[in-house]
Amino acid sequence: MGNPCAAFVLKGFSINNITLSDRYKSVVIVLTELINTIMSLTKSSNPAFSDKFFAKASYGTYEDTMTVSGTVNKIALMLLLVVSAASYTWGLYFESVQTGGLSTVIMPWMIGGGIAGFVLALITMFKPVWSPFTAPVYAVCEGLLLGGLSASFNAIYPGIVMQAVGLTFAILFMMLFAYKSGMIKVNKKFRTGVIAATGGICLFYLASWVLSMFGVNMGFAFGNSLVSIGISLFVVAIASLNLVLDFDFIEKGAQKGAPKYMEWYGAFGIMLTLIWLYLEILRLLSKISSRN
Repeated sequence: MGNPCAAFVLKGFSINNITLSDRYKSVVIVLTELINTIMSLTKSSNPAFSDKFFAKASYGTYEDTMTVSGTVNKIALMLLLVVSAASYTWGLYFESVQTGGLSTVIMPWMIGGGIAGFVLALITMFKPVWSPFTAPVYAVCEGLLLGGLSASFNAIYPGIVMQAVGLTFAILFMMLFAYKSGMIKVNKKFRTGVIAATGGICLFYLASWVLSMFGVNMGFAFGNSLVSIGISLFVVAIASLNLVLDFDFIEKGAQKGAPKYMEWYGAFGIMLTLIWLYLEILRLLSKISSRN
C-alpha cells in the first residue's frame, strides 16, 4: 500500500487479544494518507500567505482591530476544543476495542470529523469573515479525527503520542523564538521557498497515493528505511517553517489594523499547521519505533 504512517496496521495487530478488522485497517490507512495530503494542500494554497493579502484591510479603519494578544487567546481556545474532542474519541477507541465494535463505533466520528474539518478549512480559507464561526467548529472536527488516529498509534507504540505532542510544542516555541529574535526573517524569498516546498510535498503525497492505488510499491519513501526517515525529517522541517509564516501573518495583521475577525483566521492558520506538524512527527516516530 505504501502508506507513510499506517505501517502498523498492516501487521495484523491485536489489542487485548482482539484483532482489528480489515475494514478498520483499510479506513485508517486511507485517513492517514489523506489527512497529511490535505494539510499540505491547504497550507500551500492558502491565499493568506500572499504579500497582498492585507492590502485591502490596511486601507480601511475598523472600530475593533486584530491584536496579537487576541489571536493568542483564540489559539488557546481552539487548542482546548481540539484536546476536548480528541479526548472523547480517544476514550471511545479503547472502549470499543474492549467490546469488539471498533469499526462501527469510532469510525463514523473519525470519518465525519475528517470530512467536516476539510470542508470547514476550505470555507475558512476563502471566507475569512466567517472564521469566528467556522474556526472553532473546525477545531472540534479535527479533534474527533485526531483522537482516534492517535489512539491507534499509541496502541501499537505506547507513549508515542505524548512524545509527538511534546515535540510539536517544543518546535512551536523554538520557531516562535527564532522568529521574534530575528534568527529567521520572513521576506519574499523565504515565503516563496516555504510555499513551494509545501506544494512539492503535497504533489509528492498525491502522486504516491495515486501510484499505490495501481500497485506501485513506494516502500522506499514510506517504509521504515533511512531514506523514508530522511523524507519525514524534511517534511517536519517544512511544516515547522510554515509556523514562521503563520507568526508573520498574525504580526502583520495586527500592525496593519486588520479587522477583529482576522484573529480567528490567524488562530485557524496556526492550528492547521500544528495539526499537520503533529501528524508528521507521529509518522516519523512510528517509523523509528518500527525499526527497533
